[in-house]
Amino acid sequence: MDDDYKPGLIGQIKDKLINTKQQWAKDGRLLTGEAPAAPGGRRLPPGQRLTRDWPVLDLGVQPNILLDKWQLTIGGLVEKPTKFTWNDFLDLPQTDTVSDMHCVTAWSRYDNHWSGVLARDLIKAVKPRKEVKHVVLQSYDGYATNVTFEHFSGPDVILAHSWEGSPLKREHGGPVRMLLPRWYLWKSAKWVKHIAFLDRDAPGYWEVRGYHNEGDPWKEDRYG
Repeated sequence: MDDDYKPGLIGQIKDKLINTKQQWAKDGRLLTGEAPAAPGGRRLPPGQRLTRDWPVLDLGVQPNILLDKWQLTIGGLVEKPTKFTWNDFLDLPQTDTVSDMHCVTAWSRYDNHWSGVLARDLIKAVKPRKEVKHVVLQSYDGYATNVTFEHFSGPDVILAHSWEGSPLKREHGGPVRMLLPRWYLWKSAKWVKHIAFLDRDAPGYWEVRGYHNEGDPWKEDRYG
C-alpha cells in the first residue's frame, strides 16, 4: 500500500481520549444488543440519544487552514487526478442537503443543514475507473478513514463547507469536511485534504484500533 494511503497522525494527540476509545472497542461499550433496526423503520438508531448540541471530538489537532492555502487533491484510480483550490471547489456544482448525524459515542443530532459539493458531482469530475471499490479520506490533521465506493457515492454524501447557513467552523472540520449521514460520524472525515479511489480496502485510523470497518449505526457496527 502506498505511504500516502496509510493512516497517519501529526502533532500532539489526545492520548487519554484515544486510549479510552480503544478500550471501549475491547469492552464493547455502548452496545445494546438490540436487533438491527431498519433505517426506514425508526429515526434514532439503537443505543443513541438525541442532543441539540454538536459535541467536538478530534485527535487533539484542529488545523487552521487559510482559504488561499487550502487544497483538495484527488488521486488513485481516476481518469482525471485533480487538485482543487478553494475557488475551484466553489466552481463545482453546489448543493444544499438536510440530514441527521450519528456519533459512535452514542449521540445523534437531527436535521442538520449542509451546503457543499455532493460526492456524486465530485465523482463526475474525476471519473473513477471501473475497478474502483474503495475510497480513503485523508485529513489535514493526519486522520484517515475508509469507505466503500458504493457508500461514498450515496445520494446524500456531501463535502460540506457550510452548516446551518454559515461557514463550517474550524472545530467541526472547516473549511471542508465529508459527511456520510448513513454511517457513524467517524467515517465523515474533518478537514478533508485528499481522497484516494482504490481497488482495495485500506482501513483508517480508528478501523485499525478496534472500530468496525463499515460503521452502520442501524446495525450498531461500533466495533470490529
